[in-house]
Amino acid sequence: MGPVSAPMSAAQTGVLSGTGHPPGASGPAVAAAALAWITLVLWLDADGSLWLQRGLGLATWGVLLVVLGSEQPLVRLQTAVVVVIATAVEYTFSPLLEIYVYRFDNVPAYVSPGHGLVYVAALALGRSSAVRAHLRLCSGVVLAVGGVWAVYGVTLAERSDVLGLFWFCCLAGFLRWGPSGPLYVGAFLVVSYLEIVGTALGTWQWQPRDPTGLVTIGNPPSGAAGGYGWFDLYALLLAPPLLARWQRLTAGRV
Repeated sequence: MGPVSAPMSAAQTGVLSGTGHPPGASGPAVAAAALAWITLVLWLDADGSLWLQRGLGLATWGVLLVVLGSEQPLVRLQTAVVVVIATAVEYTFSPLLEIYVYRFDNVPAYVSPGHGLVYVAALALGRSSAVRAHLRLCSGVVLAVGGVWAVYGVTLAERSDVLGLFWFCCLAGFLRWGPSGPLYVGAFLVVSYLEIVGTALGTWQWQPRDPTGLVTIGNPPSGAAGGYGWFDLYALLLAPPLLARWQRLTAGRV
């Protein structure tokens, strides 16, 4: 083993012990603002040029930095981890595998910071007093609504959605055993809303099947929010040791 690291803050310890994310200034108002911005971006990009798309990307980075300005360093680093992993997933799923495609057959410049905003919005909704006080009820509603949507996708929908059912099972598993119950509730609301808006505007479209031809996909898939459970898990695992290492490095420069 290496040298003993510096003691972690109470916020970091809370995350590692499974008690959730550290408290922060963001709440429902921040979530609403983030959703409003992303909705505006999707609407503008629906018929916009590639250069407009790039400009929206730059502006979205600015919005994300402003939103993160009131957060603790640990949450900022968690968000950075989500952005990096989500970006890798985007380039794998879209240009490489073409499981879904954007209008210009690219990954729009606003998508990477947009994932950061989605994560912060889900976290902010999870911090709300309503979700915290009624987490069991909120989780039950998510499971009921998401379950009906997922079952409909593989039984009655014109376009079968096996991928959505799989992702819903992931979401249900995270709600049952994951460390960030309130965030998963927020993620279901935020991600489902944005998937419905984005596909309705034609900003992106999911292919009917995966590259193997075996897995059917809805447009959008019903359980897409399940993916954010994995993003959050990586954020919780990677951000605290990265922050501890950064603190050791910066402490040595004082």
